Amino acid sequence: MEKAIREPKQQRSIEKKDRIIKAAYELFSEKGYYGTGTSDIAKRAGVSTGIVYGYFSDKRDILFYVLKIYIRETASPVMDYVSALSKGVTLPEMLESIISLTESIHKKNANLHNILHALAVVDADINEEFLRLEKHITLSATERFAELGFASDLMQEKIHIAMNLIQSYAHEAIYDQHDYINYDDMKKAVIDALVHLFR
Repeated sequence: MEKAIREPKQQRSIEKKDRIIKAAYELFSEKGYYGTGTSDIAKRAGVSTGIVYGYFSDKRDILFYVLKIYIRETASPVMDYVSALSKGVTLPEMLESIISLTESIHKKNANLHNILHALAVVDADINEEFLRLEKHITLSATERFAELGFASDLMQEKIHIAMNLIQSYAHEAIYDQHDYINYDDMKKAVIDALVHLFR
């Protein structure tokens, strides 16, 4: 018989569940998913292991709550910025801000970013979450670019290319740090390439 998982209704219980998720977020960032045990999460959250299993079926269940927070933390700043733009913004100005935001997000979430994307390679459900996010960003950005007057042919395809190029640049600038690359020049090259793409 499958054990029942509690959905907290009282404020105290909701806070306890949130503490467990926050503890897992921190520990997965610090020690990795496989390096973190449920007992580690319980200890960091200040609860018993039994309490953890009262709210979550297993560590993988907790991981999906962490993934949702990670997706919100990493996607919202850029989406909020683009949503708040008004007509008159120039394409280079907008792209430079998006790239800078993406760099900042990658820097803040560096460890968890690498861990979750590595897990996506071996876990179809995690990969599906990232694919769903990519689709949402592509469709939302396509609509917003059109509203701002940057519409052109093959817009969804161009947005998707832009996303990948910006992500690739952020990975290079934050994680790889090649000593033979000038990242200011690379950023300028990325902006120039994207401006040309959206003509």
